[in-house]
Amino acid sequence: MAESMKGLHRTCRCAEVTKEMIGSEVTLMGWVQKARDKGGIVFVDLRDRSGIMQLIFENGSIDEEGFEKAGKLRSEFVIAVIGTVEKRGGAVNPNLATGEIELRVKSLRVLAESEVPPFPIEENSKTKDEIRLKYRYLDLRRPDLQRNIMLKSRVAMLTRQFFANEGFLEIETPMLGKSTPEGARDYLVPSRVHPGCFYGLPQSPQLYKQLLMCSGYDRYIQIARCFRDEDLRADRQPEFTQIDMELSFVDVDDVIDVNERYLAYLFKEVLDVDVQLPIERITWQEAMDRFGSDKPDMRFGMELHDVSEVVKDCEFVVFKNALENGGSVRGINAEGQGAMPRKKIDKLVEFAKGYGAKGLAYIAIAEDGTRKSSFAKFMKEEEMDALVQAMDGKPGDLLLFAADKNKLVYDVLGALRLELAKQMNLLDKNEYRFVWVTEFPLLEWNEEENRFTAMHHPFTMLMEEDLPLLDTDPGKVRAKAYDIVLNGNEIGGGSVRIHQNHIQERMFEALGFTKEAAYEQFGFLLNAFKYGVPPHAGLAYGLDRLVMLMARADTIRDVIAFPKVKDASCLMTQSPSYVSEAQLKELSLAVDVEEIAESEQE
Repeated sequence: MAESMKGLHRTCRCAEVTKEMIGSEVTLMGWVQKARDKGGIVFVDLRDRSGIMQLIFENGSIDEEGFEKAGKLRSEFVIAVIGTVEKRGGAVNPNLATGEIELRVKSLRVLAESEVPPFPIEENSKTKDEIRLKYRYLDLRRPDLQRNIMLKSRVAMLTRQFFANEGFLEIETPMLGKSTPEGARDYLVPSRVHPGCFYGLPQSPQLYKQLLMCSGYDRYIQIARCFRDEDLRADRQPEFTQIDMELSFVDVDDVIDVNERYLAYLFKEVLDVDVQLPIERITWQEAMDRFGSDKPDMRFGMELHDVSEVVKDCEFVVFKNALENGGSVRGINAEGQGAMPRKKIDKLVEFAKGYGAKGLAYIAIAEDGTRKSSFAKFMKEEEMDALVQAMDGKPGDLLLFAADKNKLVYDVLGALRLELAKQMNLLDKNEYRFVWVTEFPLLEWNEEENRFTAMHHPFTMLMEEDLPLLDTDPGKVRAKAYDIVLNGNEIGGGSVRIHQNHIQERMFEALGFTKEAAYEQFGFLLNAFKYGVPPHAGLAYGLDRLVMLMARADTIRDVIAFPKVKDASCLMTQSPSYVSEAQLKELSLAVDVEEIAESEQE
């Protein structure tokens, strides 16, 4: 039977008891981590979010009834105890904050009993994800997850503190807004009051924060919930959190400056890590050419080499075709991997095919300088020498090449570079390497729609000197856009916004919008721009991803209290779920049950 805690007040949390409190009486409450009955003496580890305290129940210190109750304690019972802090009688536990002390209990109340949990509540659980997520309220009791969630809370608190000191105002923007289908798919919310009409949940507060700049609020910050109905990858969630900001009367350098100082402050306060300022900046083009990625991991080298010039006259048909079709030949040097077995190289070829490559060409250089190569027979000796030299190839190195259209070559080698770094143990989670990637392309070609789309969004300002290219070569236009990248993860991105009407109209034209279509989707913003709009720019961080890296977690699910799984469902609450006919009727909606059943069978 559960007892009441009436009249009891916690002195502190378990791991907040210190050596200095030896001899004093304290009241603690928490969960039983484990209980060990040694006959005449019962040891219990009491757990709460701060950590663990060892309790001792011994006949003489506690009455008989209390001692009997202690003998029945099981894992996950919730208890309250009063006792005296003592120096540990047994061995000191150096792994615990409270490892030198224990609590001799004189009074015990069982506040709640527990069934046997479906998995042990312990660090680094080996239990399957599906089971842990089904019982997420138990999973969240695990100390490693609790540390992550508390870290996230601290990051949010420090973020508010930092930006408040920099003169930013925290302003909420609506969850129920207008659906603007540019970017990912919107989540739609049907309106009961306006039958047949829908709100869109925000993919980001983009339009509202620009309107706040039009309204004169100067510096805005929000820790904002965002929603995207897209096919999920490992570290994507349908709902996520952004640290969202917008600033007026600024250019690129101003936004970068305040954010560098923010990151340095955050990493020092939370992890005691010194971020070297200023953070290195590279252009998008340089990032692609050197790392094959616009979110380069700078913790290791293995940079791409463009060897198109070196092989342009060779007879190897793979290289020849790529160059004739306007592509390139590029390679990476996996230093010291020259002795990699053929089987392992074949696996790398398969890996590259997963990114669209038709294959991978390689040269393995043995320690004695002899070479094994998949294409040597199509090359002259001096061409091979020149190629190895261009790649800085030394005895013991493995050179890998991709030849195709540039985009594909970047994708393949960018991914291969990371895969090799993993295999070679070059990725240290305790090292934090930041880089700004700037001057992104303004537009990217969409094969399906046969038109240019905005790489970021349609309000991104372009580099003034590239304005004439909008008419002649839109793909070459650079944007005043910037991403902050940490260890190969884009943790934040933003841009200077267009604030001149004539440039905004040119941008919509380049994207294939008619004036009417632009006004239909974004009319409220375009109308606001008629009434004196300040130059403005902004940036948003993915809070979950930032915290994931700070916590050295493997997935953003580990830093979100109640995450969804890959098909965007919640295993704990069984959502999404069907709703009653009455609810649908209220919303003027009908569900075609037969059609759903058919599509599920397919």
